[in-house]
Amino acid sequence: MAGIRIIGGEARGRPLITFKEGDLSVRPILARVKKSLFDILAPKLAGSRFLDLYAGTGSVGIEALSRGAARAVFVESSPRSLELVKKNLAMLHWEPRAAVHRADISSGLSWLREQFDIIFMGPPYKDAQKRPLALTGTTLQFIRDAHLLAPGGVIIGQHHDKEAVTAPEGLVMSRREKYGDTFLSFFTQAS
Repeated sequence: MAGIRIIGGEARGRPLITFKEGDLSVRPILARVKKSLFDILAPKLAGSRFLDLYAGTGSVGIEALSRGAARAVFVESSPRSLELVKKNLAMLHWEPRAAVHRADISSGLSWLREQFDIIFMGPPYKDAQKRPLALTGTTLQFIRDAHLLAPGGVIIGQHHDKEAVTAPEGLVMSRREKYGDTFLSFFTQAS
């Protein structure tokens, strides 16, 4: 996974520390998907509180910090991935603007006691045996149940196009973008 860079903002062009090429334990967001995501989010980023679920190496949350988010919280279950998040934050001197939590999201998110303006989730598409996981819908319910979305906020789920995703009660899908076999689905609070 060589070559992941911050694509915009204060740290534009800075490389991130990543796993070695060929390590399949993390599926990074494609650069063109990340660029499109942040083009869409640009009006909401300045001063925002950003939650990066299934953070992997943290490239999405770090991109948010580079583009003006006031705070980013990273949640990931892999200790190896969290070490990379911490190293990248330290390299950029952004530790005071971030929090890093090791947690298995499948157990829920009620332990997270703050609200966020932007919540991004990029759950794994498949398990180690290559079986589809379909975690987006469940994670949306955990976010809703824990009241993590601030008023006027947005949740973005990155998921495979074969994963059927519907908004749980209290949320509505407000936008969907397709990039090859990947969707970015945007959810807001129902009126």
